[in-house]
Amino acid sequence: MPELPEVETVVRDLRPLLTGRTIAAVRQSKRKLRRPWLPAWNAAATGLRIEGLRRRGKWILIDVARKPTPPGPPSLKGRGEKDIDNSETSEGEQEASRAVTPLPFREGGPGGVGQPALRVHLGMSGQFTVAPAGAPEPDHLHVVFSLDDGHELRLRDPRRFGSAEFFPDRHALDTAMNEDLGPEPFGIDAEYFRTAVRGTKRTLKAILLDQTIVAGVGNIYADEACFRAKLNPGRTGAGLSADECDRLRAAIEAVMTKAIDSRGSTIRDYIGGSGLRGGFQNEFAVYGRTGEPCPACETAIAVGRHAGRASHYCPVCQKDSPQRPQRPQRRAAKK
Repeated sequence: MPELPEVETVVRDLRPLLTGRTIAAVRQSKRKLRRPWLPAWNAAATGLRIEGLRRRGKWILIDVARKPTPPGPPSLKGRGEKDIDNSETSEGEQEASRAVTPLPFREGGPGGVGQPALRVHLGMSGQFTVAPAGAPEPDHLHVVFSLDDGHELRLRDPRRFGSAEFFPDRHALDTAMNEDLGPEPFGIDAEYFRTAVRGTKRTLKAILLDQTIVAGVGNIYADEACFRAKLNPGRTGAGLSADECDRLRAAIEAVMTKAIDSRGSTIRDYIGGSGLRGGFQNEFAVYGRTGEPCPACETAIAVGRHAGRASHYCPVCQKDSPQRPQRPQRRAAKK
């Protein structure tokens, strides 16, 4: 948590509140996140105008832009002399450029060459919200972006698995992310998905959790998609037919779409960018419902373990399980 539907909800909530705003200042706590926000980025981000918000997989991307530099005086160079560089770069931008590990740059990616971006991951318990500057600050607050309208964009993460980062070139960032992430789970090419799934002997649960195959799917929605497709999460990809792959692909998109419509799932910490909770947890068919009746056949939901994660399924509707469900151990009888 959070997975794609939760991150998409945060982006949709924040987009109208942030687009067009200018970052007036940045401050951070001393407690580091999984990928820490570097002090040099405070000055580099200050003064940037927020152009828009978007999502890639489970990542929040904030496109920002520097203010246009006024034209300098005409060049006074003579023949054979080098141009005199009259532009000025802040010490913060210089330090930030040195602090960021350069990303590989390749032509053909999205636009934004020369313009920076912020990348945020909510980890397991992150919250990314806007509040008035004078509002009481919650605990576990890690990075605060002061905005020019008197509000603050606050990143809070009690478990500190999240991250916030500054990148000087959003084109390079997008290119690098596209190399590491598979397609979004909406409108996936059927032939691509069949080849990716049937080309491995890993379990369906492991395949769906692999962000290089489909971006954004996590533990909750992998279980829900498998149930909707009537496929056991313990089956191997190589054992699926083309029709079963198509069922799974359609199920992933349907489950994700429905979850976004419900503002994602709130199990513990998740809230959207507006502070509202999700509602899809009230519609779970199998996830977290061990021992409860299946919504289709009323058989008790079972739980197995695949790819190191608990996998919830119906033994009847998803009966082709290579692994028996885990059952509570009986206590030894007293002698």
